[in-house]
Amino acid sequence: MARIGRPLNAKDRSLIRAAEEALRRGFDVRHHDVAAAVRTRSGAIYLGFDIIGLHTPCAEPVAFGAAVTAGDREIECMVAVCRAGRRIVVLSPCGTCRQMLIEYAPKASVIVRFANGRVARLTASECLPATV
Repeated sequence: MARIGRPLNAKDRSLIRAAEEALRRGFDVRHHDVAAAVRTRSGAIYLGFDIIGLHTPCAEPVAFGAAVTAGDREIECMVAVCRAGRRIVVLSPCGTCRQMLIEYAPKASVIVRFANGRVARLTASECLPATV
């Protein structure tokens, strides 16, 4: 059986590190358990957090919105990370975030973590394979 996803490159690993560092220095660790990083075609990285208990969106749309607000609309890749005990791990996007990618950045990649712990890069359409 073929493996799904492409291996990470240096830019992908740098994006993950940016999200991890954002989570480590988060505003309040009691209220931020997920951070996201978005890289645009310009090479800029935009960050976002979820805010627990305020019925706000996931971290990914916050990072995405930061890029768009800055006028940097060509999203190249996105990743989210979360706290897992003392570690920080890649978190695969929820269905709503996957739909956001399909609608606003269909050519973008997203870094995901599979059930077996493997981390790889998928296209937005591979995250929602039934999308046409």
